[in-house]
Amino acid sequence: MSDAGEFVDAALQLEATWQRALADEARIGSDLQFYGASVGAVRGTIRAVALRYRGLGHDEITALSSELWRAPVYERRLAAVVLLQTHVSLLDNSDLTRLEGFLREARTPALADPLIVDVIVPLFEALDGASRARANVAVQRWARDSYPWLRQAARHLVGLA
Repeated sequence: MSDAGEFVDAALQLEATWQRALADEARIGSDLQFYGASVGAVRGTIRAVALRYRGLGHDEITALSSELWRAPVYERRLAAVVLLQTHVSLLDNSDLTRLEGFLREARTPALADPLIVDVIVPLFEALDGASRARANVAVQRWARDSYPWLRQAARHLVGLA
């Protein structure tokens, strides 16, 4: 794991409580693992990443988001979403494949919804020209996909296409 990935994972575990882990597991109802870190702790950790690892560019942000997403731990995946929300202006149409994979593996609306509304929609809105045309192809494919969160993302993007 990268230094930044280890930092995020350690910080989330340090902020965790078993009581919150049980409550979040009951509330969210997913088969993901839960550390028990609060949403505020997740957001604070991502702010700390920005200060500790200054100058992260597109490749580093997308690599870190994939690294965080890899483990089926709710708070790590939420940290990946927050990282992408924070840096959505760095993303481009080539990132839709990665985001599609995240949606397929989200396992809960608590991750899929902010990924769609706060990452995919703003990314799509910022595209134009050939980038928008390539993204439209993905959206059309998502609209016919059997996976419900891809169809939901496509519905959010239809008016923008």
